[in-house]
Amino acid sequence: MSNAERLLGLVQDEVDTETWKSLHWEGSFKEYLDLCYERPLVVRNAFQRIYDMIMSYGFDEYTEHKDRRIRYRFFSDPEGVGDDAIYGLDSALMRLVDTMKAGAHGYGPEKRIMLLHGPVGSSKSTIVRLLKRGLQQYSRSEEGALYTYSWVFDNGEEIPCPMNEEPLKLIPESVRGKIMDELNERCDREFALKVIGDLNPMSRYYYNDFMKQHDGDWTKVLEHVRVRRLVLSEKDRVGIGTFQPKDEKNQDSTELTGDINYRKIAEYGSDSDPRAFNFDGELNIANRGICEFIEILKLDVAFLYDLLGATQEHLIKSKKFAQTDIDEVIIGHTNEPEYKKLQNNELMEAFRDRTVKIDVPYNRTLRNEVKIYSRDFNEEKIQGKHIAPHTIDMAALWAVLTRLEEPKKANLTLLQKAKLYNGKTLPGFTEDNINELKKETVREGMDGISPRFIQDKLSNCLVKQTGSRCINPFMIINEIDAGLDNHSLITDEEKKRRYRELLSVVKEEYEDLVKNEVQRAISADEEAIKRLCANYLDNVKAYTQREKVRNPFTGEQEPPDERLMRSIEEKIDITESKKDDFRREIMNYIGALAVENKTFEYLTNERLHRALDLKLFEDQKDSIKLTSLLSNVVDKGTQEKIEVVKKRLIDNFGYTDESATDVLNYVASIFARGDAKES
Repeated sequence: MSNAERLLGLVQDEVDTETWKSLHWEGSFKEYLDLCYERPLVVRNAFQRIYDMIMSYGFDEYTEHKDRRIRYRFFSDPEGVGDDAIYGLDSALMRLVDTMKAGAHGYGPEKRIMLLHGPVGSSKSTIVRLLKRGLQQYSRSEEGALYTYSWVFDNGEEIPCPMNEEPLKLIPESVRGKIMDELNERCDREFALKVIGDLNPMSRYYYNDFMKQHDGDWTKVLEHVRVRRLVLSEKDRVGIGTFQPKDEKNQDSTELTGDINYRKIAEYGSDSDPRAFNFDGELNIANRGICEFIEILKLDVAFLYDLLGATQEHLIKSKKFAQTDIDEVIIGHTNEPEYKKLQNNELMEAFRDRTVKIDVPYNRTLRNEVKIYSRDFNEEKIQGKHIAPHTIDMAALWAVLTRLEEPKKANLTLLQKAKLYNGKTLPGFTEDNINELKKETVREGMDGISPRFIQDKLSNCLVKQTGSRCINPFMIINEIDAGLDNHSLITDEEKKRRYRELLSVVKEEYEDLVKNEVQRAISADEEAIKRLCANYLDNVKAYTQREKVRNPFTGEQEPPDERLMRSIEEKIDITESKKDDFRREIMNYIGALAVENKTFEYLTNERLHRALDLKLFEDQKDSIKLTSLLSNVVDKGTQEKIEVVKKRLIDNFGYTDESATDVLNYVASIFARGDAKES
């Protein structure tokens, strides 16, 4: 076997012949009626099909700050749809899906333009791109199958329906309802199946012509109809339309509704003959599917008028022809400046009235913002460079902070607000308080920094020739700082000043984070922590029960070591007046565990664990002499201890040797300054 034959064999093995046959099914109109009877959902309209497509991937319910949320898996990067996962916009997506559902039921939104409105880079176009790709994929599945027809002539010529219409539209409207009633009885969906409207001008022409040939015998006309499977495809302009506005001089409404085919006028003798017309405008070819309008409010007013009929009456008006029925979802997206113009334009009141606006804000939760960047900047995609821990987190934190409104509560900082949104608990704040924080905002999430800006800065850091094999949070912070001066959308100096102040907040947060990690790495001697914990609990037990403690060295009974207990408790801000409550709380917890035959572990009490970590770090930091790193004079014993700490940073926190060394040097400089804050 030659290499060519072997390679062709590999291709042949991957070709699914049965799937190809299924996607290219053809049959008579009667065979299609049998198919409809067995599978009534093949006649769903566009809204019903898209809604079912979204729901076919399933969903997850969860509660956030006492509010019920639904996460539709379709928008979480489903297999075969593309790498466009959307994070943190569940509220906006819930409204979008609810609108689709209402349209599927025929409650009104099917007569509206869905308008995604939000700041630049908030995933508006990504949402539409997912819907288009998903619908293409769904049309290839058995569950999402749909069909159209062609006209077959006696000479064997076959002319496809130019707008890929539902074959049941060939049934006269006067009797169509009876068939739909029977199909609905067999349908397992809440919504009712409907086939509304007349044939497009070209199909209507052939239909009438065949009726004349066969003296009005409708069954004979159907013998000229060939039904076939319809696979939606944006590239082939089948069921998926996309319209992007151009400059006013080049805009032409024929791009939406089709144009005359001047070559065929000579053949058919009239420009009003439907055979001499190309029904290939975006609204024509998007029939049975979805039509996207990019920056919809930048369209010329004449285009917007065309959309009024397309949405409200599901009709479009092509040159020289009567209005034509369409079945499609029209969805557009726009940024805020254009939407403000629309609001201020009294002449566009009719357009505003036919619009369902869905706000798509920026992310306000840190964990979801991190997911956006981690999708593109991770170990699999980034070769040759290491992204140090917290680099992406700090960039994401700054982006989120720029989008939040200052809290009205005097005892709450913007950083604390971001942490509350991200699920962290703070003393004195309940989930009800968090909902109040959200409700008191006016435009939160509609202003701030776009994810694209952060992605560009991360990209810049990765390609810069710095001699380092890793990028760290300070590199991205410096890159962001420099980028603010050249940001085309930020011209307000006051806003730049505020954004730089937020960078300082992020630096302080990073300093606290890495200091805490190094402290944990230094004090990560589990046996030492257990001994310290046991010593503390012995003293607490004696204190609460008014007993004495046996000194392990002298064997004498001594009062509880108040100095030891306070040195631990002060690390987590237990005041003198609160120490008794804390100690009783610990002993009651231990007693409750004992009743259940369970043993107390310090790991189960986060506050005590943190206090023990800090106490052990304080006791050991002097022996390690971390600040000696700055002098480049490190004795062998100290170097060995530092190497142990470095290994813990690598093993437990995701650092490389280079980034761990950088962090140790940075934390050493903090201690050298003598201004490290107590955590």
